[in-house]
Amino acid sequence: MQSTIKALAKQYAPEFIEVRHHLHAHPELSYQEFETSKFVQSKLTSFGIPFEVKATTGVVGLIKGKNPGKRIIALRADMDALPIKEENDVAYKSKNEGVMHACGHDVHTTCLLGAAKILNELKNEWEGTIKLIFQPGEEKNPGGASLMIKDGVLEDPKPQAILALHVNTILEVGQLSFRGGKVMASADELYFTVKGKGGHAASPHLTIDPILISSHLVIALQQLISRNNNPFNPSVLSITSFNAGNTTNVIPNEVKLMGTFRAMDETWRFKAHELIKKTSTELVHSMGGELDIHIDVGYPCVMNNEKLTADAMSKAKEYMGDENVSETELRMGAEDFGYYAQQIPACFYRLGTMNKSKGITAGVHTPVFNIDESAIEIGMGMMAWLGGGVNFQ
Repeated sequence: MQSTIKALAKQYAPEFIEVRHHLHAHPELSYQEFETSKFVQSKLTSFGIPFEVKATTGVVGLIKGKNPGKRIIALRADMDALPIKEENDVAYKSKNEGVMHACGHDVHTTCLLGAAKILNELKNEWEGTIKLIFQPGEEKNPGGASLMIKDGVLEDPKPQAILALHVNTILEVGQLSFRGGKVMASADELYFTVKGKGGHAASPHLTIDPILISSHLVIALQQLISRNNNPFNPSVLSITSFNAGNTTNVIPNEVKLMGTFRAMDETWRFKAHELIKKTSTELVHSMGGELDIHIDVGYPCVMNNEKLTADAMSKAKEYMGDENVSETELRMGAEDFGYYAQQIPACFYRLGTMNKSKGITAGVHTPVFNIDESAIEIGMGMMAWLGGGVNFQ
């Protein structure tokens, strides 16, 4: 079946590069993927694949091969874009001002559509059932994966494993990478309002200075992580916004801070939440201020199933050659795919999209992100190959 999949991926690559162009030119923000959803539905209809809509804009297709109850594998792609103004000068540049597919979700959706077409054509050559999950809202809490799960995407039928790919802009096109166990971090949003007593900057003794308090708080939060977490357990706390005041001679009444907390261990993650709340409150109170704190609990860690990932990596080497498959590096970025991985065996792997010789090197979440589009043929073929043959036990 491998040679047939490769032949079909090569044959259909131009068609799906055009699909990617359409998606890239018409990006939609998280939970607003209405036209994208309709486009995906129209493609599945043209392939003869039945589907249903979940979580408003999510689309779930089903392909039954031989002995459909023998194995049930889910393949997932995300569909949403980012609030970024595109700066690429390409024919398929975003037509939606200030919105851009800057994280490659257009590529993910295209590859899954391509794999769906291939798998549907070859459904008499593989065993089991493939569940196609096109989900909304990966870029924004609470995460479209959580909403899809609540709406029953992992039921009726329940997949025994789930796989997904993600573009990798530091991996050359033609390369894939996999990693078992910990892959990506959890991500929680931190919001602090430090309240003091404002006044004239020339009379600080008559104020309770929230800027001074907040400055101590930022330092204390860094020490909290470095002195309470095992240094062999990756974790990051970054304060990314410090807003207060608007002139030189007035101490304001309050300061607003925002930041992110990342962890690779769920036990430490929630222990750290309590430490953050306790340390922050006690410090602010000790300096005479008041504190409002909110931790918006986001995506969990992405934990790849070791057995499933090892089998997927082995099959990738069969398809691509050993020299083109490597181990993914640990990343403190986050992905709502972690929600699926909490429920069933999961494998989240990387698709190389960089081409230094062509100058295609920009990272994700930038206004000039783009890919070497020969990755489309590889991505759709690999998803079809893994979907039709990977083991999960």
